[in-house]
Amino acid sequence: MKREIDIRDISDGKMYELNDLVKADCGDCSGCSACCKGMGTSIVLDPLDVFRLTKGLNCTFEVLLQDNVELNVVDGIVLPNIRMTGEGEPCGFLDCLGRCSVHPFRPGICRLFPLGRIYEDEGIRYFLQIYECPKKNRTKVKVRSWMDNPDGKRYYKFIADWHDLLKKAENEIQKKNDPTFTSQVSMNVLKMFYFTPYEKEQDFYDQFGKRLEAVTFL
Repeated sequence: MKREIDIRDISDGKMYELNDLVKADCGDCSGCSACCKGMGTSIVLDPLDVFRLTKGLNCTFEVLLQDNVELNVVDGIVLPNIRMTGEGEPCGFLDCLGRCSVHPFRPGICRLFPLGRIYEDEGIRYFLQIYECPKKNRTKVKVRSWMDNPDGKRYYKFIADWHDLLKKAENEIQKKNDPTFTSQVSMNVLKMFYFTPYEKEQDFYDQFGKRLEAVTFL
């Protein structure tokens, strides 16, 4: 999801690499679930998020769509996001104590917060959002450790490849300016990368790579 902002207005003014230390550790968010409420449609799910959620909850993507996930347009393409509903718009995965019930397999955006991510020609860098998290006295942690993504190199390649695919799709949609083509792109993205089940006991990155190579609709 693109945000038309000046990074200097929302960050500490620094850009971070994976091995840099950043004041992001919230102490396990003890007693706080502020970032899990009122986030609108901003918690957009990528294919790895859906793979993790369906595997962790032992369900299908269709089941997720029945309750805790919805579809919305993101930069011209229909993509899934966590649904926020009810008083205060809490995430549907919060339990009665306000704790995350899917924390071991939580989405990538949740793993990243309160960091943000920016895609540049030379690679991906990170920034600390200084107004998003109310937690005081956060401690320093390596960006890589904070995101808690095993097999970091493959994850890094995945998010770059996924970003590039969505960017290419967005550019083609703008170029053609054809509602039928736009709908077809969204349908193909959803079918190929979300609705078609992944083998839960097989490596996600291998499966994603094969699907990416098979893209013919752009």
